[in-house]
Amino acid sequence: MKILVTGAKGFIGKNLVAGLKNHNYTDIMEYDKDVDVALLDGYCRKAEFIFHLAGANRPVDEKEYIESNIDFTKELLNTLKRYQNTCPILYSSSIQALLDNQYGRSKKAGEDVLFHYSEVTGTKVFVYRFPNIFGKWCKPNYNSAVATFCNNVAHNLPLTVKDPNLVMKLVYIDDLVEELIRAISGEAHKSGNYYEVPVFHTITVGKIADLIMSFRSSREELAIPDMSNALTKKLYSTYLSYLPEHDLSNELKMNIDHRGSFTEFIKQTEIGQLSVNISKPGIIKGNHWHNTKNEKFLVVSGNGIIRLRKITSDETVTYYVSGEKLELVDIPAGYTHNIENLGDTDMVTIIWANESFNKNQPDTYLMEV
Repeated sequence: MKILVTGAKGFIGKNLVAGLKNHNYTDIMEYDKDVDVALLDGYCRKAEFIFHLAGANRPVDEKEYIESNIDFTKELLNTLKRYQNTCPILYSSSIQALLDNQYGRSKKAGEDVLFHYSEVTGTKVFVYRFPNIFGKWCKPNYNSAVATFCNNVAHNLPLTVKDPNLVMKLVYIDDLVEELIRAISGEAHKSGNYYEVPVFHTITVGKIADLIMSFRSSREELAIPDMSNALTKKLYSTYLSYLPEHDLSNELKMNIDHRGSFTEFIKQTEIGQLSVNISKPGIIKGNHWHNTKNEKFLVVSGNGIIRLRKITSDETVTYYVSGEKLELVDIPAGYTHNIENLGDTDMVTIIWANESFNKNQPDTYLMEV
């Protein structure tokens, strides 16, 4: 299928083009304001589906509202009419079409042009009134509070929150892209005369700011936000995409001694803690047990043995482990345990614990296996 995307280099356009390619749509004609206008003629002749995303939402000169949101739409439709091409058209409008401002009036006028064109030609038209959209590649300090907050926090710049109690309706770019692609196969979600992205989130501006600011400290503390919350998960992915490229790494505190090292790298209240343990050849680590804390050991490099003994028993259980044959060994509460490096090289073990280490309540008791 030949697909024309206008506004292909904008925030939605870039994500949509990438999404289309991920769905194996390869014949994509990308049109943007820096593309030779003469190419539009050929694109309109060949197109079998059109995503009309081009438009102005914060121009320097307000006449661009008319030129981009109304005049260009008319030019696009007239070109299609010249080739008698009645392929479906999806138009990105805005909830501001309901408002009496220059941008809203121009988007409403663009909608009316498309609806009239549909009545005259019989063309299938999908008009979406998008709310606030957020996600990777959105331009900060432009028309998205989320993009501005993420950018400023990621770059240690101050935040300005004019009305923290203002409730925003947010749509995540990946949810939007999936909905737009569904329209190609006739699976779009319609509501009255318009179409909508069915997955959205409502939250106050103040809570958005607080959440995004917490992401900066969470990286420093090796903490992962609550990924069970869909909006938090999407905002965190968005925030990370705004980090400076020289600031993507996080130096960890390695606890090093003659036996090797032990390093924590992820902590979360809901999922516990992840650490990497490096043992030198011949070294035995552990020989302790826990009341409530339980662990999972995964040796990813080297060879060793894990020994466990229930503290009320004399019977020892052993597991030979190797990076050549990965297996996950549970360390239940009430079992004293140790791990020994039987090889000639360092042994690397990934350790999960159901709770982060608390030095004031370590729940760790020494006892030989």
